[in-house]
Amino acid sequence: MSVRVVIGAQWGDEGKGKIVDLLSDKVDFVVRYQGGANAGHTLKFDDKTVVLHLIPSGIFNGDAHCVIGNGVVIDPIALVKEIEGVKEMGFSLEGRLFISQTAHVILPYHKLLDQLKEKRRGGDAIGTTGRGIGPAYVSKVSRVGIRMVDLLDKEVLRSKIEQNISDINFALKNLYQEPELSADDLMDELQTSIDMLAPFICNTTNMLHEGLEDGKPVLLEGAQGCLLDVDHGTYPYVTSSSPTTGGACTGSGIPPTALTHVMGITKAYCTRVGNGPFPTELLDETGEELRKKGHEFGATTGRPRRCGWLDLVALKYACRVNGINELTLTKMDVMDGFKEIKVCTGYKISGGEETRVFPLHLEEIERVEPVYTALSGWDKDISGMTSWDELPSAAKSYIAFIEKYLGVKFTIISTGPKRSETIVR
Repeated sequence: MSVRVVIGAQWGDEGKGKIVDLLSDKVDFVVRYQGGANAGHTLKFDDKTVVLHLIPSGIFNGDAHCVIGNGVVIDPIALVKEIEGVKEMGFSLEGRLFISQTAHVILPYHKLLDQLKEKRRGGDAIGTTGRGIGPAYVSKVSRVGIRMVDLLDKEVLRSKIEQNISDINFALKNLYQEPELSADDLMDELQTSIDMLAPFICNTTNMLHEGLEDGKPVLLEGAQGCLLDVDHGTYPYVTSSSPTTGGACTGSGIPPTALTHVMGITKAYCTRVGNGPFPTELLDETGEELRKKGHEFGATTGRPRRCGWLDLVALKYACRVNGINELTLTKMDVMDGFKEIKVCTGYKISGGEETRVFPLHLEEIERVEPVYTALSGWDKDISGMTSWDELPSAAKSYIAFIEKYLGVKFTIISTGPKRSETIVR
């Protein structure tokens, strides 16, 4: 039995969707375990480009059961739209897609509150996608959340919505000067989605436990990345869930003792979307070149991503926090043509001594001065290569340097966005 977790080892957008898609034909279950429709996983295969937000990235390769786990917050309207898109491509979801009955629901008022709060923060905005993710998790931990199973009982659903909007309407009227919400309107808005999603809602935790008992391989798919984890990331500029290995267990119901592989996904450089500290960010021509060559624009929002050199201090931290025992390197082809490639191998904080410890205090991270090691680049076009032997010696040396620093080997190297553009070692 194999249970592999696929973790974003940076600030998200590392290419996890491609890797999950690549590996999914060898497993029986692919489980998305946290986040919501704020994450966009881009897949390229058979001359198709697809962006998934909630449906697991294993839906197009093989016949694995694709599970939306209990740790995900689900926008029913967004999920229905996504399901319809997959069906239009000719892929059946019957007997393939399963939604945890204990996953929490994003209601229209969560999205409204998300946008109003960001606007009210002004210059101190977190940089959320405005899709209601944070407020939905707030409802969850405040124990007033609505779960997918509640959608199946109209009386229960109406009662919970009425209780919740009594407080929300008070805030809308007195704090935000916005129109109040109606339970009737919310119920009407949800009904079509409820009817379509009802057949997919089930006890996915038991399904996974039975699969484990039968020795069936499982792939756990995270969204965002370690440095956006609400506990272990650059708080408060983080997401509202746990993209780390621990989140994979709580968000799926699979016990930690069942995990056999933890795969960290990292780009050959760094990117970040939204606000927050970014020690190796390049605000110059090199940063712009990385953005253009890497097509670094958010799959969900279209926002340009901030770009910089690879940060090995942060990556080592991610390896430790997650227990990463195998790595995947993506966007390797983007580094073609750079005469010199820098990697951050240490930090200086406020001009002090050099450290290799990733600081956990926001003010310290913001004062970090990166210490770089310069490595030789290569002129050869490596895009689309599928064999390790094809890589130029400088590219192999770049990879070997990273492996030695981290103490973890790369088992997969991505040389392009398509499923086929991959080196498996």
